[in-house]
Amino acid sequence: MSEIHGIELESVSPGARRCIERAKTEGERTAAFRKVARSRRFDSIAVHGIYGMEEALQNQGAVMEPIYASTSQHFASSDEVEAAECFLAPAVPAWVYTRIANPTTYYLESTLGLLEGYDFDGEVSACVTSSGMSAIHMATSPFLDVRPSAHMNIVASAKCYGGTFMLFSLRYAAERGVDVRWIRDPLDLTSWEAAIDKETRFLYVETPSNPGVAIADISSLAGIAHGSGLPLIVDSTVATPALQRPLTLGADIVVHSVTKCLGASGTAIAGALISRLGISSRVGTEEMRDDFALYVKVLPARDQGPALSPMAAFTVLNDVRTLRARIDQMSRTALAVAQFLDGHPSVDRVWYPGLPSHPGHRLAARQMRLVDAEPRDGTPERFSFLMGFEVKGGPAAARRVYDGLSMIYRATDLGRVKSIATIPAIATHQRLGDTGRELAEVPANLIRLSVGCEHPADIIEDLDRALALAAKA
Repeated sequence: MSEIHGIELESVSPGARRCIERAKTEGERTAAFRKVARSRRFDSIAVHGIYGMEEALQNQGAVMEPIYASTSQHFASSDEVEAAECFLAPAVPAWVYTRIANPTTYYLESTLGLLEGYDFDGEVSACVTSSGMSAIHMATSPFLDVRPSAHMNIVASAKCYGGTFMLFSLRYAAERGVDVRWIRDPLDLTSWEAAIDKETRFLYVETPSNPGVAIADISSLAGIAHGSGLPLIVDSTVATPALQRPLTLGADIVVHSVTKCLGASGTAIAGALISRLGISSRVGTEEMRDDFALYVKVLPARDQGPALSPMAAFTVLNDVRTLRARIDQMSRTALAVAQFLDGHPSVDRVWYPGLPSHPGHRLAARQMRLVDAEPRDGTPERFSFLMGFEVKGGPAAARRVYDGLSMIYRATDLGRVKSIATIPAIATHQRLGDTGRELAEVPANLIRLSVGCEHPADIIEDLDRALALAAKA
């Protein structure tokens, strides 16, 4: 190896080169333990991640991953400083500065990489960021910063989070001249194929989507993308790796708003991108294609600075330990709530992939399955915690129902252990305007409901009471 991240090793001191060799040895030890960790079941990975007994003994015996709250790392010598700045291994001991890397965020990255790569034949890497939006930006902008073209375009599903819609339509299209080719129906594969040309940089889809809970065929989209030498980027926030792991279905890069169900306690803002090694891309360096997440971490993210705080990483690590059990419970409860709403006289329509009436129901049943499901779990199909329902009587009626909730929180968040509702047209998707909301199919009478861990009877009772009060008004 004569070069690392663009730095010629011959240009560094002999002492620094020896430090780099020691770091490589440490990396091999870590890789060996990662192999052991990867052989475990999903729940065990969620609980332990990459932090084992040997490392605990190196951290005063701490059973839980320590919080490295320091902004920077102390080095024993100038050789170590030079080597660390050159090598910048994603693991300890060379983390240098928390904007670049940190041991606590590394523990979270490793855990999320193992969970998203569960049952995947290849290797994966991960990079955590300060928010879900920063993860989406870091996952997409490298493809647009290379070889600018007047005809550069991206192809994306219009059924996506409002922040994603604005990033693409304002920051990329209006400010940078990128042609954003929106796909109205993500299930319409011919529309994806027709939108691609020689200047397309990537395909982007959110499945299930927020707030419409639209489903997309990840395997088919991966085939379309790879047939044109393009990467498929999937936002899998709502499903989480407990139900859906897009890398196993052919995707190149997965993004998460870790703020949501991965960090279900609601105490931290965070994001993550996880990529398989060797992504498909027409543009970029070999280094970028070989290990995209690591490339983002040590190069563009280092310069642009979307770092996650160690405190937030520690909080999310603790939330992730119970991910499978939470998603199972929340999905079961959500199905019961959706069935109740589907039969309610004050509800026009329920958007939930667990209902046979949903256009993506059969596909969701194949794609979204409880990981490591056992006979006691019943059928493995799970359809997540998120749904939407349209209230009869239009926007005013929807507001009355919303204001009548007494246990379900009125907030713009989702994926919490507490149930939360919002009206996307006046909240998360307000900035899209009428045209944008029509394109994304976000009607004004739609209430988005994120089902938490409460007893289903209490959630249903709160909804029934609010719907009854609104009907009398």
